[in-house]
Amino acid sequence: MGDGSLLSNEARDRLKKRVVPLATALARVGFTANVLTFIGFGIALLAALLAGLQWWLAAGLVSVFGAVFDLFDGAVARVTGTTSTFGAFLDSTFDRWGEGFLYSGIAAGCMGAGNAGAAVLAVLTLNSAVMVSYTRARAEGLGLKGDVGIAPRPERVAILGAGLVLCGLWGGIGATIPWLQIAMGVLLFLTTITVFQRIVHVRRQAHDQQRGSENP
Repeated sequence: MGDGSLLSNEARDRLKKRVVPLATALARVGFTANVLTFIGFGIALLAALLAGLQWWLAAGLVSVFGAVFDLFDGAVARVTGTTSTFGAFLDSTFDRWGEGFLYSGIAAGCMGAGNAGAAVLAVLTLNSAVMVSYTRARAEGLGLKGDVGIAPRPERVAILGAGLVLCGLWGGIGATIPWLQIAMGVLLFLTTITVFQRIVHVRRQAHDQQRGSENP
């Protein structure tokens, strides 16, 4: 785990290789990477709507499907040789936007179920998830690396999806075992750690950069 995340780099590479045949098939029938990015965003909106309606199981299944589907836009770009800076920007932008809508849907569903505490937890978790993305983007804007940490987006999607599915299967938001709240609590903890991991990592790079400039 070179970046310290829960999922190893080797596992990520294996997963990317497995989607290549389907990505090739999608490219052959005319799907472009950007079109798949927009479709993935639509899937995220659907998951958010389902969560807002308190259809927790469906929201979880759709969100997990959306996370898997999200692999294909980058894969299609690679197999067709159409990777671009703008495509990467568009993908990251709509990924984060979709994630924000999903948490908003969860918060709305929790409020609809009369559980204000869970809604607040959803907002807090979203805030930390946003900061995970922001710290990386800000670091890269300064010419540094900020892609370390234990809870990047794939891990967050997996944990949240599991919480939604378990919530739907076992009693909903007010069940004896509050699966969704547990998942969001875990995410809040892990994303907070990830933010500080990235701050420390950037601080180390900045100090090394400064020492290098002082001692050419």
